[in-house]
Amino acid sequence: MASKVDSGSAPSDALTSHDRDQGAMTDCFYIDFPRRVTLEEYVFAFYTTALFKAERAILSFFVRKPSTDEGALLLSQNQSDSFSAWTVEKRTPEQILLRDFRGDTKSWLMVQPTTTEATQTTRLYFGTVVVPKKISKDGQASVSSVFYLFNGLHRVYSRVLLRSAYTRLTQTGSAGK
Repeated sequence: MASKVDSGSAPSDALTSHDRDQGAMTDCFYIDFPRRVTLEEYVFAFYTTALFKAERAILSFFVRKPSTDEGALLLSQNQSDSFSAWTVEKRTPEQILLRDFRGDTKSWLMVQPTTTEATQTTRLYFGTVVVPKKISKDGQASVSSVFYLFNGLHRVYSRVLLRSAYTRLTQTGSAGK
């Protein structure tokens, strides 16, 4: 039986923690994959799903930020610091945080392997940071009202993106295939 996509708090070492602590809105979705998955595999699978390719086409047309599967592979292999509308802000062997070209949002991917005597799994994380437009003197962050309008759709889309990456990993087995 396949895992389901859940939502919750990001791990304490998540690259999104600093943004959250600074008042940004963050979310975190995760799913458990039934084998060891590297960040390279996950990033490539995520950005080359059919669903994400549709998003890439939209970005290419509307904001002139084209991308290719080869670009996704270079990003996944840490041979490029940009992909379509995003630039790598931070990266570790288990995580990547990308900032959009306008600085409004960030995308975060993380792999967290777990091994027991009987099984080896990897928790795949995906999250978004919505950077506050301003922070008041009392520390209250404000984000675009557009975000609130589309938050429900964003949550559904995030779950579907993560499920699509899970499916692609199941089909391909490794990065670059």
